[in-house]
Amino acid sequence: MVGVGGGENGRDSSCRVAVTVKVICRRHGRLTRQNQAEIYLKVDQLVGFLCNLTTPQKRRHVENSVANVKKTNKGKMDQNRMAPCLQLPLDNKLLENVIEKAKDWALMHGACMRSRTNLNKDVLQFAPFVLLPSTFPRREFKKAVEIQPILNELVHKVAHDYEFLSSSLKSTNTVDHFTRRLFEIYETVRKDGITQPTSLGLLRSDYLLNCDSGTIKQVEINTVASSFGGISTHLGHYHRYVLQELGRMDMIQNLPENHALQGLCQGMLEAWKLYNNEKAVIMFVVEDVTYNICDQRFHEFELRSQNPNVPVIRRNLTQISERAKLGSKKELILDDMEVGVIYFRAGYEPGHYHSENEWNARLLMERSRAIKCPSIYYHLAGTKKVQQALAKPGVLEKFLSPDKTSVVKEIFTGLYSLDKDEFGDRAVQMAIENPGHFVLKPQREGGGNNVYGDKVRTAVEAMKDSEERSAWILMERISPPMQLNYLVRPGDPNNGCPPLSDVVGELGIFGVVIGDSEKILVNKQVGHMLRTKLSTADEGGVAAGLGALDSPYLCKSTNKIMLLDPSLQPDRWRSPGREARVASGGPGETLVGIDLCQPN
Repeated sequence: MVGVGGGENGRDSSCRVAVTVKVICRRHGRLTRQNQAEIYLKVDQLVGFLCNLTTPQKRRHVENSVANVKKTNKGKMDQNRMAPCLQLPLDNKLLENVIEKAKDWALMHGACMRSRTNLNKDVLQFAPFVLLPSTFPRREFKKAVEIQPILNELVHKVAHDYEFLSSSLKSTNTVDHFTRRLFEIYETVRKDGITQPTSLGLLRSDYLLNCDSGTIKQVEINTVASSFGGISTHLGHYHRYVLQELGRMDMIQNLPENHALQGLCQGMLEAWKLYNNEKAVIMFVVEDVTYNICDQRFHEFELRSQNPNVPVIRRNLTQISERAKLGSKKELILDDMEVGVIYFRAGYEPGHYHSENEWNARLLMERSRAIKCPSIYYHLAGTKKVQQALAKPGVLEKFLSPDKTSVVKEIFTGLYSLDKDEFGDRAVQMAIENPGHFVLKPQREGGGNNVYGDKVRTAVEAMKDSEERSAWILMERISPPMQLNYLVRPGDPNNGCPPLSDVVGELGIFGVVIGDSEKILVNKQVGHMLRTKLSTADEGGVAAGLGALDSPYLCKSTNKIMLLDPSLQPDRWRSPGREARVASGGPGETLVGIDLCQPN
């Protein structure tokens, strides 16, 4: 691996790198002379801008150069990497010692869940986590944070637009029973007259980094049961502890502060104040069996900490159906308590509604004066079909100003309807021809519902002549960069030392919005979370048992490594440092890539 000194200007550094690349290419003779010259030119362009990407023009220049190098090498750069925050692998003795401490830290600080395979309500196990915080570009993290209030506003306005919700979900409602039942509740309360005009939204917008551009792209926005605000707040403290144990106190400054739990609970208490009854309680609507108990309880305990005078109760839909009623002023009365705020941590999937009793309970709550989080129309605004409808040309402009519209469009990826029309037919054909380029999504929350890879073709072919396809949307698959980390899970068979693995991360940004159809009273971003999964896994939901908890380690660039020779394994790489440099596989080996790093 050849490092590059800074020199007095970018031009000197650029020339030195270009010469090095040219020599390596000629020495090993693995590329054509034409490609040698083109790589020489492109690296010369790249490195000259790496150290100071302060303007959009310079960033675009680098991105274009990356695209040109990929094109030059005719698909050989089929992997993208980000440098881990520390040089890996760790020494085995050090690794074993730190992981043992990390597990105990998680257990003692509540980063835990109940076992899905051996449930015992009196027993907790630590939630899956990654040992080190994962690298994430500071610029893109800041972008995600700054755009959240705009997305809050968008969801709020969409939720209060009956015509848009109705037209967007029309085809889905004909074939998706669950979405239709939710929409029927919406139409019922709208016909009766909305009893409580104020809604509370505790939202989370999820993103993946896109390898091609190095920028974030939105995966989805969650409007119901947006989880892990509690545990994620503690994960930042955990990773500070781990870096401290590894003797890297200097790195802690790159872990952003996270106050998601405090901010989400402040939102609930602000809604409780708007309800204007000091004796009212906040009710959590929960599953029959709660596995993600610590995350939920952290919210409950934080509410009591911020305001000890506000009681918090937990009930499932069945209990509500049996014991709740409306008072003379449509107040929700449950076990002789008046409910001021309803916080749904259940009710987002069909399995939560065992019978008509649970559906009646949902309708009863929507008819009540209690402030809902989310209201039925906020719930519908978060469906995949509505997300796809918002991506159509000219739609965002209906809800946002031109400057806000342009910002939101930058984070959208391709979203396609599968309705039975000419546009849906085109999307069906795209999915059949290139299934690996897309994800097939139903109108469900909670993880584990999407379809990937060749299964996309199989699923689409099976329903291409059926109305059922209208219940799904097609989304361009985002290809995030990989990085190395240790994924720590309960019951690990590797004697406490998990293997070094390729992982990818998904960033979530939490937002709070409160308002009615006329105005927005509260609109803010309150915190973040990061979920990480093996690069070979499709889904990454932690609560569904598919991912691991993580924290972002902010860097100045995407730290992208473009591999020219994919046959070389990740463990052949030395950890990139803080300068732009060219990487080779070692003595006698060919050039394998260009590491795009910047100083922190």
